[in-house]
Amino acid sequence: MHDFRALRANPEAFDADLARRHLPPVTEELLQQDTMRREILNELHQKQARRNNLSKEIGQLKSKKQDSSALEAEAIALRQELDSLQSKADQIDAVILETLSGLPNRLDPEVPEGEDESQNIVIHQWREPPQFDFTPLQHFDLGEKLGMMDFSLASKLSGTRFVVLRGALARLERALGQFMLDLHTQEHGYVEHNVPLMVNAKTMYNTDKLPKFGDQSFCTKDERWLIPTAEVPLTGMQADELIGYEELPIRRVALSACFRSEAGAAGRDTRGMIRQHQFYKVELVSITTPDDSAKEHERMTRCAETVLEKLEIPYRRILLCAGDTGFGAAKTWDLEAWLPGQQAWREISSCSNTHAFQARRMNARYRPKDENGKKVSPEFVHTLNGSGVAVGRALVAVMENYQNKDGSISIPKVLRPYLSGLEKIG
Repeated sequence: MHDFRALRANPEAFDADLARRHLPPVTEELLQQDTMRREILNELHQKQARRNNLSKEIGQLKSKKQDSSALEAEAIALRQELDSLQSKADQIDAVILETLSGLPNRLDPEVPEGEDESQNIVIHQWREPPQFDFTPLQHFDLGEKLGMMDFSLASKLSGTRFVVLRGALARLERALGQFMLDLHTQEHGYVEHNVPLMVNAKTMYNTDKLPKFGDQSFCTKDERWLIPTAEVPLTGMQADELIGYEELPIRRVALSACFRSEAGAAGRDTRGMIRQHQFYKVELVSITTPDDSAKEHERMTRCAETVLEKLEIPYRRILLCAGDTGFGAAKTWDLEAWLPGQQAWREISSCSNTHAFQARRMNARYRPKDENGKKVSPEFVHTLNGSGVAVGRALVAVMENYQNKDGSISIPKVLRPYLSGLEKIG
């Protein structure tokens, strides 16, 4: 959500931000609606004052046993006018809210210009891709040859974009999630949470998933939404909370199933585990002050990078350009892992700073520290979220980078304690 006062103060800057995302200007129409609303509210206040005076006058006449019928008739007509004016004001409010709710976050000044992912900027790369003396296979070929990855059975059960893992591959995926949780809680200071997999519409709206991404999520018949990411409950629990300065930063982590309809993904990654309706992800969420959010964004991204470094998976960090930055994000770092089977870099983590965009929607505030002991007005917190990392895609990366010529898969050393010392799947 946006600060309407900031829009009024500098509409040109607001429209310029939209232009960076290749969206049309909206402030002229919004300000016209706002002017109409203010005029109606002004008239409403004047008529309310007249109604209050009428009540007093009617009371005085009745106390004197004088005729008050004319004033009572005026009061009845005035009540109808007030109802009509309030209805008009509410309608304009709804239009303004609907427009603002559909507008993306304002971009951080550090976000570069660009129309799409082809203009994202590579910041750095960790390790060179491994060299094989054979043609590396993609993960689905490896998994199916091992008899441990079954897409046909999943399709029988649920349709396309699902998978059944069995045996050692199922254990490997579980080990990845456990390893990430241990790393983030024991070394990075995040507090583990086990969150609901279904939330109400308000929680989805608060975390900018509605109305924009309604067609990309699943909703039950009783209007609960399956979470597209644990970011939704981890961040949403901050709604309507006033946090003390000394409580910040708040850092939360959860391993959860995630559900996405993948609307608009027809024909993309139709084979394998890259793009599924159900997958597991370790999610990192931070709540902090505006002054510290840039530093926290870097810290969070380093936490995700550490996962890949400990797994010894080559990766690179990408700064998303304006045209590729997500709806709720002010700035986003993507981490892309190297997949030898595809001979391509693929996203495995996305870490975003939303500034106060989500906090304003959910009314999440903190009380700033005051050195002089004076009472300070609450301000909106900044919220951040990031994959730490996507478990299914980490499984894909491990399978493809650790594959052997005979079709077996070596286990990264850091994961072996989670697999009873197992060194190889084959």
